[in-house]
Amino acid sequence: MTLSLRLPGTDSTTHDYRLVGKPIARPSAPPVFSRIAYAAAHVVSDPARDANPWGAPAIDWDATMAFRHHLWSLGFKIAEAMDTAQRGMGVDWAGARELIRRSLAESRAVEGADLACGAGTDQLAPADASNLQDVIDAYETQIGFVEAEGGRAVMMASRALAATARTADDYRKVYGEILRQTREKVVLHWLGDMFDPLLAGYWGSSSFEEALETVLAIINDNRHKVEGIKISLLDNRREVELRDRLPDGVLCFTGDDFNYAELIEGDGQRFSHALLGIFDAVAPSASKALAHLAQGETQAFRAVIEPTVPLSRKIFEAPTQYYKAGVVFLAWLNGHQSHFTMPGGMQSARGIMHYADIFRLADQANVLDKPELAVGRMRSLLQVYGV
Repeated sequence: MTLSLRLPGTDSTTHDYRLVGKPIARPSAPPVFSRIAYAAAHVVSDPARDANPWGAPAIDWDATMAFRHHLWSLGFKIAEAMDTAQRGMGVDWAGARELIRRSLAESRAVEGADLACGAGTDQLAPADASNLQDVIDAYETQIGFVEAEGGRAVMMASRALAATARTADDYRKVYGEILRQTREKVVLHWLGDMFDPLLAGYWGSSSFEEALETVLAIINDNRHKVEGIKISLLDNRREVELRDRLPDGVLCFTGDDFNYAELIEGDGQRFSHALLGIFDAVAPSASKALAHLAQGETQAFRAVIEPTVPLSRKIFEAPTQYYKAGVVFLAWLNGHQSHFTMPGGMQSARGIMHYADIFRLADQANVLDKPELAVGRMRSLLQVYGV
C-alpha cells in the first residue's frame, strides 16, 4: 500500500506527497567498520516531569539509554554529552555529568560498546572567567570527572576560553596544561562558529590559516596525548588541509555534516574517520554504508550514504546550532521516543516548513524506519501547526 499525506509547500498551499522510501534492514549483529565512527547522541526529555523546560529540563533516562543501545547495535561508538546532547543549550554540566556517568555504566554491560565523553567548561559562564586559570580549572574538573568514571574525553571547544584568550599563545597554554595532565589520549574539538557563535575567533584568530597553524602547533607539542581532532567547519577543503598536515598517528574525525560522504570515503591517499551528529538521525543507513565500505564496496557505500546528504544539509541549515531539533524530530518519527519534546523547548527553534522538508528528504533517503508510524505522527504535528 502506498502511503501519502498532505504537506505544506512554499506557495502556502498543501500538496499530496506519496512516500517512496524503503526502510533499511537491521544487521543481525553489529557490523565491523574500516573507519572509526562515532555517533553524537541526543538526549530524550521526559515531558511528564518537564515542569520548567527552560530552567531545569527533565531527562528521560530510560529512553535516553535505549537510544544508545540502538546506536551500539548498529556498530557505532558514541560521542557522549556533546553538542548534539544540547550541551549549553538546555543541558548543563550537572545534567551532562549524570549522562556521562549513566552511559559509561551502561556501556560496561554491552559487549563491544565504546564511547568517548565530551568534557568542556560549560559550568563556567564566559562572563565569569576572569583569567586563563579559571578556564584551566574548569577543564580539569570535567576531564577529571570523565577519567575518574573510567572514560575517555573529547576536549570540547570552550566558550569561556574564546571570551578570555587574547592570543594564540593563550590557547597553547591552556591546551598544553590540560593535555599534560590527562591519563588517556583525548580527541580535540574544532567547532566552527556556525555551530556556536560564541566560538568565533577560536584558536586566537578569525583567519583559518592562522588558526590552523595554532591547532597544528598544539597537536605537535602534545602528540602523545592526542588521539585525533574533530573538525566541524562545514568546509571540506579546510578539513582536507588539516587532515593532510596531521602528524602520523593523529586521526582526523570529520564533523562536517554537509560533506561527510566524500570525506569518509577519502581521496585514495587519506580519509577522515567520523564524529557526527547526523549519524544519530540516519544510523541504519550510515551503518549499512560503512559496512559496504569496509568490504571495499565503494559504489554500494555511495548508493546508501549519498541520499542522506541532502537530508543532513537541511537539518544543519542556518542557524546551524538548532540542528538538534531535526535530529530529535526524526527520532520521534522513527519511534525511538513517544513525543517531540526537547530540553529547553528546542523543538520550537524550527518551523513547520523545515520539518515538512525533513520529512520528504528522510523518506527519499530511506531514513523513515516505520513509514506508517511516521505518517501518523507527521499528521499530528501538522495539526498542531494548523495545517
